[in-house]
Amino acid sequence: MFASRIALMLAGGIGLFVSAPASAQFFLKPANLESGRVNGSEPGMTGPALPGATPVELQAALAWNLRAALNVAALQCQFEPTLLSVDNYNSLIKDHAIELRDSYATLEKYFARTYKNKKQGQLELDKYGTRIYSGFSTVQGQLSFCQTAAAIGHDAVFVKPGKFSELAQERIKELRASLGPWGEQYRPSGYVVTGMYGVKLPPFGNDKCWKKGQYQVKKCGPLLLN
Repeated sequence: MFASRIALMLAGGIGLFVSAPASAQFFLKPANLESGRVNGSEPGMTGPALPGATPVELQAALAWNLRAALNVAALQCQFEPTLLSVDNYNSLIKDHAIELRDSYATLEKYFARTYKNKKQGQLELDKYGTRIYSGFSTVQGQLSFCQTAAAIGHDAVFVKPGKFSELAQERIKELRASLGPWGEQYRPSGYVVTGMYGVKLPPFGNDKCWKKGQYQVKKCGPLLLN
């Protein structure tokens, strides 16, 4: 009986270690990234600028940017399974489906009123979505981006429905800062990364491969990143 209890305790402990995202997969001391709440009017926070956008439209854009960034992380960060990038992304897409749908609808209305007709507005919205994705692709900052995105993705799973855009306001600045060439801060001069930069990126420049910010497997084939 005692042995079986020990086995159950060990199994439970292993499960905790497997499921919980680690805080330091890559660095002894990660970079202290710039953070702080934004409203979307700050340069670069919504990706391409959105002239004349209302506060509600800017908030929707931030939510869509965060969703896109975590989607990129799910594609680009699979080399480290303990980040749980794919699992967390799949969970947040389900949990925040209504808010994300509404955010996209808000962006549709912005582009429809900004451009001369609905067709042109949709074309520009598609371009905007593609540019958002390409803006989160990184090579030199891959480790810091993946680690930061994993932490935010983990938080997104536990955010109440309807609050995803608020999470975006709080964390998008930090996530964009992570795209820079950050390395080990404990011994910065001795930081060397090898074997990481042969990762292939998704075809961000090919518009036919994307629809509403989602990669289209049927049109462009499986996305092979390694």
